[in-house]
Amino acid sequence: MISINRETKETSIHLELDMLGGPEVSLDTGLPFFDHMLNAMAFHGGFTLKIQAKGDIEVDPHHLIEDTGLVLGDALMQCFEETGAVSRYGHSVIPMDDALSEVTIDVCRRPYLVLQADWPQMSAGNFDFFLVKEFLQALANRGGLNIHAICRYGENSHHMAEALFKALGRALFQAFKPAGSSSSGMSTKGMI
Repeated sequence: MISINRETKETSIHLELDMLGGPEVSLDTGLPFFDHMLNAMAFHGGFTLKIQAKGDIEVDPHHLIEDTGLVLGDALMQCFEETGAVSRYGHSVIPMDDALSEVTIDVCRRPYLVLQADWPQMSAGNFDFFLVKEFLQALANRGGLNIHAICRYGENSHHMAEALFKALGRALFQAFKPAGSSSSGMSTKGMI
């Protein structure tokens, strides 16, 4: 189990992650829709994720959502460093009613994000859908991940985002499966 604390003037986040621990999820960010998305990600990814987070959400949820992505990225990087070698690639396509979303991940220490999503509705509750990009960018940067996240289509932004987070969870689980004792076999260059 990886445990990380991050304290800033804007946010306080405690996160626990176990990629092999089974779907045990406990979330309290103060943002119900964000908790819903993170729950979908961890449950469908089949890993343990516990987050207790507080932030200046009365100003704007942006800080809390971005910092949560940073802390989760830090935990994934630590997982990679402790595991030594992982499967590296993960991919999932998930439907939800009218929506179809997909995520492809490369654990490569070269952060990059491609997000394609045309949100029909701009928000759900106090969650603005442009914040999905802030979360994913922070996750990619700190986790050293190449993430391609595509909402292929949908009429309901909630369904599109939920399918995307479910696909993210499944792709993360695939990519972070242990793959032996040495990371040199993960790249033709001999190292990541």
